Amino acid sequence: MLLALSQRLLPALQLTRMALVFTAVSNNLCTYLLAVRRHTPPDTPLIANLHGHQIILIIMISVGLYGFGMSLNDIIDRRRDRQLAAHRPLPSGRIALQTAYLISISLAMLALVAAAFYSYWSTSDIRWMSLVLTIWTGLLIAFYDIAGKYLVATGLLTLGLIRFFNSVVSAPYLPLLWHPLLLLTHTAVLSAIAYAWEEKRPALTRLHWWAVLGGVALMDLLAVAIVYFRSRHLPDLASLWPKPALLLPFAAALAFALLAWHIRRRSSTSREAGQTLMLAGLLWLIVYDSAFAAAYIGPLYAAALLLLLPISYLAVQMMRWWSKLVLLSQQPMYQRQRRNG
Repeated sequence: MLLALSQRLLPALQLTRMALVFTAVSNNLCTYLLAVRRHTPPDTPLIANLHGHQIILIIMISVGLYGFGMSLNDIIDRRRDRQLAAHRPLPSGRIALQTAYLISISLAMLALVAAAFYSYWSTSDIRWMSLVLTIWTGLLIAFYDIAGKYLVATGLLTLGLIRFFNSVVSAPYLPLLWHPLLLLTHTAVLSAIAYAWEEKRPALTRLHWWAVLGGVALMDLLAVAIVYFRSRHLPDLASLWPKPALLLPFAAALAFALLAWHIRRRSSTSREAGQTLMLAGLLWLIVYDSAFAAAYIGPLYAAALLLLLPISYLAVQMMRWWSKLVLLSQQPMYQRQRRNG
Protein backbone atom coordinates (compact mmCIF):
# COMPACT_ATOMS: atom_id res chain seq x y z
CA MET A 1 0.00 0.00 0.00
CA LEU A 2 2.83 2.40 0.89
CA LEU A 3 4.57 1.58 -2.38
CA ALA A 4 1.38 2.19 -4.38
CA LEU A 5 0.87 5.54 -2.63
CA SER A 6 4.46 6.59 -3.26
CA GLN A 7 4.22 5.69 -6.93
CA ARG A 8 1.25 8.04 -7.25
CA LEU A 9 2.27 10.86 -4.93
CA LEU A 10 6.03 11.00 -5.44
CA PRO A 11 5.93 11.87 -9.17
CA ALA A 12 3.56 14.78 -8.47
CA LEU A 13 5.77 16.10 -5.66
CA GLN A 14 8.86 15.74 -7.86
CA LEU A 15 7.14 17.45 -10.77
CA THR A 16 6.22 20.48 -8.64
CA ARG A 17 9.45 20.51 -6.52
CA MET A 18 7.31 20.90 -3.42
CA ALA A 19 10.24 20.25 -1.10
CA LEU A 20 11.45 23.80 -1.80
CA VAL A 21 8.08 25.55 -1.76
CA PHE A 22 8.78 26.59 1.84
CA THR A 23 11.20 29.22 0.52
CA ALA A 24 8.41 30.97 -1.39
CA VAL A 25 6.02 30.62 1.56
CA SER A 26 8.61 32.11 3.91
CA ASN A 27 9.24 35.10 1.61
CA ASN A 28 5.56 35.96 1.37
CA LEU A 29 4.86 35.43 5.06
CA CYS A 30 7.79 37.66 6.00
CA THR A 31 6.36 40.51 3.91
CA TYR A 32 2.96 39.96 5.52
CA LEU A 33 4.45 40.11 9.02
CA LEU A 34 6.39 43.28 8.15
CA ALA A 35 3.18 44.87 6.86
CA VAL A 36 1.23 43.98 9.99
CA ARG A 37 4.08 45.23 12.19
CA ARG A 38 4.12 48.55 10.35
CA HIS A 39 0.42 49.13 11.05
CA THR A 40 0.39 47.83 14.63
CA PRO A 41 0.95 50.33 17.47
CA PRO A 42 4.10 49.61 19.51
CA ASP A 43 2.08 48.87 22.64
CA THR A 44 -0.16 46.33 20.87
CA PRO A 45 0.89 42.67 20.50
CA LEU A 46 1.46 41.82 16.85
CA ILE A 47 -0.52 38.59 17.14
CA ALA A 48 -3.66 40.63 17.79
CA ASN A 49 -3.64 41.82 14.17
CA LEU A 50 -2.65 38.54 12.53
CA HIS A 51 -5.48 36.77 10.70
CA GLY A 52 -5.42 33.04 10.16
CA HIS A 53 -7.42 33.12 6.94
CA GLN A 54 -4.96 35.60 5.41
CA ILE A 55 -1.99 33.42 6.36
CA ILE A 56 -3.66 30.37 4.81
CA LEU A 57 -4.40 32.28 1.59
CA ILE A 58 -0.79 33.53 1.41
CA ILE A 59 0.44 29.95 1.70
CA MET A 60 -1.98 28.85 -1.02
CA ILE A 61 -0.81 31.62 -3.36
CA SER A 62 2.85 30.71 -2.83
CA VAL A 63 2.24 26.99 -3.27
CA GLY A 64 0.16 27.58 -6.40
CA LEU A 65 2.66 29.87 -8.11
CA TYR A 66 5.69 27.75 -7.19
CA GLY A 67 4.14 24.45 -8.21
CA PHE A 68 2.76 25.97 -11.43
CA GLY A 69 6.20 27.21 -12.45
CA MET A 70 8.02 23.98 -11.71
CA SER A 71 5.47 21.71 -13.37
CA LEU A 72 5.23 23.93 -16.46
CA ASN A 73 9.02 23.87 -16.74
CA ASP A 74 9.09 20.06 -16.82
CA ILE A 75 6.23 19.93 -19.31
CA ILE A 76 8.12 22.20 -21.70
CA ASP A 77 11.43 20.38 -21.17
CA ARG A 78 10.05 16.84 -21.40
CA ARG A 79 11.71 16.03 -24.76
CA ARG A 80 15.06 17.47 -23.68
CA ASP A 81 14.86 15.58 -20.38
CA ARG A 82 14.63 12.26 -22.22
CA GLN A 83 18.34 12.61 -22.99
CA LEU A 84 19.57 14.62 -20.00
CA ALA A 85 17.27 13.72 -17.09
CA ALA A 86 15.41 10.54 -17.93
CA HIS A 87 14.72 9.89 -14.23
CA ARG A 88 12.26 12.79 -13.98
CA PRO A 89 8.53 11.98 -13.75
CA LEU A 90 7.54 12.88 -17.31
CA PRO A 91 10.36 11.31 -19.38
CA SER A 92 10.37 8.22 -17.16
CA GLY A 93 6.65 7.73 -17.75
CA ARG A 94 5.81 7.77 -14.03
CA ILE A 95 3.36 10.58 -14.68
CA ALA A 96 1.28 11.11 -17.80
CA LEU A 97 1.51 14.32 -19.80
CA GLN A 98 -2.22 14.96 -19.39
CA THR A 99 -1.86 14.58 -15.63
CA ALA A 100 1.06 17.02 -15.60
CA TYR A 101 -1.03 19.58 -17.49
CA LEU A 102 -3.88 19.08 -15.02
CA ILE A 103 -1.57 19.58 -12.05
CA SER A 104 -0.01 22.72 -13.55
CA ILE A 105 -3.35 24.31 -14.44
CA SER A 106 -4.87 23.39 -11.07
CA LEU A 107 -2.00 25.02 -9.18
CA ALA A 108 -2.28 28.16 -11.29
CA MET A 109 -5.99 28.33 -10.53
CA LEU A 110 -5.28 27.75 -6.83
CA ALA A 111 -2.99 30.79 -6.78
CA LEU A 112 -5.51 32.97 -8.65
CA VAL A 113 -8.50 32.00 -6.52
CA ALA A 114 -6.55 32.44 -3.29
CA ALA A 115 -5.29 35.83 -4.47
CA ALA A 116 -8.82 36.90 -5.38
CA PHE A 117 -10.11 36.05 -1.88
CA TYR A 118 -7.06 37.66 -0.27
CA SER A 119 -7.66 40.85 -2.24
CA TYR A 120 -11.39 40.82 -1.48
CA TRP A 121 -10.79 40.58 2.29
CA SER A 122 -7.99 43.13 2.29
CA THR A 123 -8.59 46.55 3.84
CA SER A 124 -5.89 48.28 1.78
CA ASP A 125 -6.78 51.00 -0.73
CA ILE A 126 -4.96 48.97 -3.38
CA ARG A 127 -6.30 45.63 -2.21
CA TRP A 128 -6.86 44.23 -5.72
CA MET A 129 -3.19 44.78 -6.46
CA SER A 130 -2.47 41.43 -4.78
CA LEU A 131 -4.48 39.68 -7.49
CA VAL A 132 -2.80 41.77 -10.20
CA LEU A 133 0.65 40.88 -8.83
CA THR A 134 -0.25 37.20 -8.69
CA ILE A 135 -1.27 37.29 -12.36
CA TRP A 136 1.88 39.25 -13.23
CA THR A 137 4.10 36.79 -11.35
CA GLY A 138 2.42 33.89 -13.15
CA LEU A 139 3.11 35.58 -16.49
CA LEU A 140 6.77 36.07 -15.55
CA ILE A 141 6.99 32.40 -14.61
CA ALA A 142 5.44 31.35 -17.92
CA PHE A 143 7.81 33.66 -19.82
CA TYR A 144 10.83 32.18 -18.07
CA ASP A 145 9.75 28.59 -18.68
CA ILE A 146 8.85 29.14 -22.33
CA ALA A 147 11.59 31.53 -23.47
CA GLY A 148 13.50 33.31 -20.71
CA LYS A 149 15.69 30.42 -19.62
CA TYR A 150 17.09 30.20 -23.16
CA LEU A 151 18.05 33.90 -23.15
CA VAL A 152 20.75 33.53 -20.47
CA ALA A 153 21.02 36.98 -18.82
CA THR A 154 17.35 37.77 -19.42
CA GLY A 155 16.35 34.49 -17.81
CA LEU A 156 18.58 35.04 -14.78
CA LEU A 157 17.12 38.50 -14.22
CA THR A 158 13.61 37.10 -14.66
CA LEU A 159 14.25 34.64 -11.83
CA GLY A 160 15.09 37.56 -9.57
CA LEU A 161 11.94 39.42 -10.61
CA ILE A 162 9.79 36.36 -9.97
CA ARG A 163 11.15 36.10 -6.44
CA PHE A 164 10.62 39.86 -5.94
CA PHE A 165 6.99 39.95 -7.03
CA ASN A 166 6.06 36.70 -5.30
CA SER A 167 7.34 38.14 -2.01
CA VAL A 168 5.19 41.30 -2.22
CA VAL A 169 1.88 39.71 -3.20
CA SER A 170 0.73 39.83 0.42
CA ALA A 171 1.59 43.56 0.77
CA PRO A 172 1.75 45.36 -2.59
CA TYR A 173 2.55 48.73 -0.96
CA LEU A 174 6.02 47.40 0.03
CA PRO A 175 6.13 47.75 3.84
CA LEU A 176 9.92 47.32 3.73
CA LEU A 177 11.49 47.72 0.29
CA TRP A 178 14.87 46.23 1.25
CA HIS A 179 13.41 42.80 1.90
CA PRO A 180 12.19 42.02 -1.65
CA LEU A 181 15.21 43.82 -3.13
CA LEU A 182 17.58 41.53 -1.25
CA LEU A 183 15.62 38.50 -2.45
CA LEU A 184 15.79 39.76 -6.04
CA THR A 185 19.51 40.47 -5.90
CA HIS A 186 20.37 37.21 -4.16
CA THR A 187 18.31 35.08 -6.55
CA ALA A 188 19.66 36.65 -9.74
CA VAL A 189 23.32 36.64 -8.67
CA LEU A 190 23.05 33.15 -7.13
CA SER A 191 21.48 31.77 -10.32
CA ALA A 192 24.23 33.33 -12.44
CA ILE A 193 27.04 31.88 -10.31
CA ALA A 194 25.42 28.43 -10.17
CA TYR A 195 24.85 28.60 -13.95
CA ALA A 196 28.55 29.29 -14.49
CA TRP A 197 29.77 26.66 -12.02
CA GLU A 198 27.52 24.01 -13.55
CA GLU A 199 29.02 24.89 -16.95
CA LYS A 200 25.65 25.20 -18.62
CA ARG A 201 25.30 26.12 -22.27
CA PRO A 202 25.42 28.68 -23.71
CA ALA A 203 28.29 29.67 -21.45
CA LEU A 204 28.17 32.95 -19.58
CA THR A 205 30.30 35.57 -21.31
CA ARG A 206 31.63 38.81 -19.88
CA LEU A 207 28.74 40.60 -21.58
CA HIS A 208 26.27 38.29 -19.82
CA TRP A 209 27.86 39.04 -16.46
CA TRP A 210 27.66 42.77 -17.08
CA ALA A 211 24.03 42.40 -18.16
CA VAL A 212 23.08 40.45 -15.02
CA LEU A 213 24.94 42.63 -12.52
CA GLY A 214 24.00 45.85 -14.29
CA GLY A 215 20.41 44.71 -14.65
CA VAL A 216 20.16 43.90 -10.95
CA ALA A 217 21.62 47.31 -10.02
CA LEU A 218 19.25 49.08 -12.41
CA MET A 219 16.18 47.25 -11.05
CA ASP A 220 17.21 48.02 -7.47
CA LEU A 221 17.64 51.72 -8.25
CA LEU A 222 14.38 51.81 -10.20
CA ALA A 223 12.48 50.25 -7.30
CA VAL A 224 13.96 52.79 -4.87
CA ALA A 225 13.06 55.67 -7.21
CA ILE A 226 9.48 54.46 -7.66
CA VAL A 227 8.92 54.10 -3.92
CA TYR A 228 10.52 57.49 -3.24
CA PHE A 229 8.48 59.45 -5.76
CA ARG A 230 5.32 57.64 -4.74
CA SER A 231 5.86 58.27 -1.02
CA ARG A 232 7.86 61.51 -0.90
CA HIS A 233 4.88 63.48 0.46
CA LEU A 234 4.11 60.91 3.15
CA PRO A 235 5.57 61.20 6.67
CA ASP A 236 6.37 57.47 6.83
CA LEU A 237 9.04 56.22 4.44
CA ALA A 238 9.82 53.08 6.42
CA SER A 239 10.08 51.06 3.23
CA LEU A 240 12.87 53.26 1.87
CA TRP A 241 15.28 54.69 4.43
CA PRO A 242 18.05 52.34 5.60
CA LYS A 243 18.19 51.70 9.34
CA PRO A 244 20.72 50.04 11.65
CA ALA A 245 18.42 47.01 11.75
CA LEU A 246 19.48 46.28 8.17
CA LEU A 247 22.88 45.23 9.49
CA LEU A 248 21.42 41.83 10.40
CA PRO A 249 20.24 40.93 6.84
CA PHE A 250 23.52 42.37 5.55
CA ALA A 251 25.42 40.05 7.89
CA ALA A 252 23.32 37.15 6.57
CA ALA A 253 24.39 38.06 3.03
CA LEU A 254 28.05 38.10 4.05
CA ALA A 255 27.61 34.75 5.76
CA PHE A 256 26.23 33.26 2.56
CA ALA A 257 29.20 34.60 0.60
CA LEU A 258 31.49 32.71 2.99
CA LEU A 259 29.30 29.61 2.62
CA ALA A 260 29.54 29.84 -1.19
CA TRP A 261 33.35 30.08 -0.95
CA HIS A 262 33.36 27.03 1.34
CA ILE A 263 31.14 25.06 -1.06
CA ARG A 264 33.41 25.84 -3.99
CA ARG A 265 36.52 24.76 -2.10
CA ARG A 266 35.05 21.51 -0.79
CA SER A 267 33.34 20.36 -4.01
CA SER A 268 35.20 17.85 -6.16
CA THR A 269 33.88 19.30 -9.43
CA SER A 270 32.59 22.64 -10.62
CA ARG A 271 29.25 21.06 -11.55
CA GLU A 272 28.84 19.61 -8.06
CA ALA A 273 29.66 23.01 -6.57
CA GLY A 274 27.01 24.70 -8.72
CA GLN A 275 24.29 22.23 -7.78
CA THR A 276 25.14 22.44 -4.08
CA LEU A 277 25.30 26.23 -4.21
CA MET A 278 21.88 26.48 -5.88
CA LEU A 279 20.21 24.34 -3.23
CA ALA A 280 21.97 26.16 -0.38
CA GLY A 281 21.13 29.52 -1.92
CA LEU A 282 17.44 28.76 -2.22
CA LEU A 283 17.29 27.57 1.37
CA TRP A 284 19.20 30.68 2.46
CA LEU A 285 16.26 32.83 1.36
CA ILE A 286 14.57 31.65 4.56
CA VAL A 287 17.57 32.91 6.55
CA TYR A 288 17.06 36.37 5.03
CA ASP A 289 13.39 36.31 5.99
CA SER A 290 14.29 35.35 9.53
CA ALA A 291 16.93 38.09 9.70
CA PHE A 292 14.41 40.76 8.65
CA ALA A 293 11.87 39.38 11.12
CA ALA A 294 14.43 39.46 13.94
CA ALA A 295 15.44 43.03 13.08
CA TYR A 296 12.00 44.56 12.54
CA ILE A 297 9.44 42.32 14.22
CA GLY A 298 10.78 40.17 17.05
CA PRO A 299 12.73 37.01 17.88
CA LEU A 300 9.64 34.81 18.20
CA TYR A 301 8.51 35.48 14.64
CA ALA A 302 12.09 35.18 13.37
CA ALA A 303 12.33 31.74 14.98
CA ALA A 304 8.99 30.71 13.45
CA LEU A 305 10.22 31.59 9.95
CA LEU A 306 13.62 30.02 10.54
CA LEU A 307 11.89 26.77 11.48
CA LEU A 308 10.94 26.45 7.81
CA LEU A 309 14.64 26.02 6.96
CA PRO A 310 15.15 22.56 8.54
CA ILE A 311 11.67 21.55 7.39
CA SER A 312 12.55 22.39 3.79
CA TYR A 313 15.96 20.73 4.02
CA LEU A 314 14.49 17.56 5.49
CA ALA A 315 11.80 17.57 2.80
CA VAL A 316 14.51 17.70 0.11
CA GLN A 317 16.39 14.82 1.72
CA MET A 318 13.17 12.84 2.18
CA MET A 319 12.29 13.29 -1.49
CA ARG A 320 15.73 12.01 -2.51
CA TRP A 321 15.50 9.01 -0.19
CA TRP A 322 11.94 8.26 -1.30
CA SER A 323 12.93 8.47 -4.96
CA LYS A 324 15.81 6.03 -4.47
CA LEU A 325 13.55 3.64 -2.58
CA VAL A 326 10.98 3.61 -5.37
CA LEU A 327 13.66 3.09 -8.02
CA LEU A 328 15.11 0.17 -6.08
CA SER A 329 11.68 -1.38 -5.66
CA GLN A 330 11.13 -1.19 -9.41
CA GLN A 331 14.39 -2.85 -10.39
CA PRO A 332 13.83 -6.21 -12.12
CA MET A 333 14.70 -9.35 -10.20
CA TYR A 334 16.71 -11.88 -12.13
CA GLN A 335 16.73 -15.57 -11.28
CA ARG A 336 19.01 -18.32 -12.49
CA GLN A 337 17.48 -20.79 -14.89
CA ARG A 338 17.44 -24.30 -13.48
CA ARG A 339 19.16 -26.96 -15.45
CA ASN A 340 17.19 -30.10 -16.22
CA GLY A 341 18.63 -33.26 -14.89
